[in-house]
Amino acid sequence: MNGEGGLVAGGVAHGFAGTKVLDGIDLRVPRGGVLAILGPSGAGKTTLLHILGGLLEPDAGRIDRPFERSAFVFQDPLLLPWRTARGNVVFGLAGERLSRAERLARARSMLVKVGLGQGDAGLYPHQLSGGMKKRVALARALAVLPDLLLLDEAFSALDVGLSREMQQLVRLDAQERGVTVVLVTHDLSEAVRLADRAVVLAGRPGRIVARLAIDRPARLRDDAFVEAEIRRIAALDAIRDAFRPTLSG
Repeated sequence: MNGEGGLVAGGVAHGFAGTKVLDGIDLRVPRGGVLAILGPSGAGKTTLLHILGGLLEPDAGRIDRPFERSAFVFQDPLLLPWRTARGNVVFGLAGERLSRAERLARARSMLVKVGLGQGDAGLYPHQLSGGMKKRVALARALAVLPDLLLLDEAFSALDVGLSREMQQLVRLDAQERGVTVVLVTHDLSEAVRLADRAVVLAGRPGRIVARLAIDRPARLRDDAFVEAEIRRIAALDAIRDAFRPTLSG
């Protein structure tokens, strides 16, 4: 079923309290690929992400997840309030075979990568802005060097410039280490900047109503490319139909 050694979902269905929220989900993400999951609220995007990452078992269907190490960045950063920013990243490394000095060094390195300095690293979550908390959560996920990274609206609390920097960081990490990435987003520009392909969920229960290939030029994408690709995707009938209930209501 999985000749490419990547992430595969076959016939996945799931429900809560007798209400089916996903049905007939089939998708494949090759190793090193980046998939964006798009769709209106209530279509089951986060539920699907949790199933793909192993946090939920589907009611039906199968998941092929041949990865050694997965990491999540949730909508809520879920930082431990009694630990500093640095301490939260170090805590994420507790299961690694690293000395304390090595864990601290990796935490410092990852916090710098997401744009947080030494002074920020010593702050507690209640002292951090929403965007800073999101960046700590991203640093914590990247610090474990995952081969599967799952992002649920991971950049939603960041301003445009910082969001683009974090997207580029994730994209480069995926390219350099062959990380497979799955992200849930409402933002078409985020999908275009990060993903190679996208699926659109719609309906209740959520089903895949469109599959999109996002052409990637050899160079890093510029704004003109992103705007043109957004216009192309937004014009597709399946996209308009999927988002129409949200737009009209």
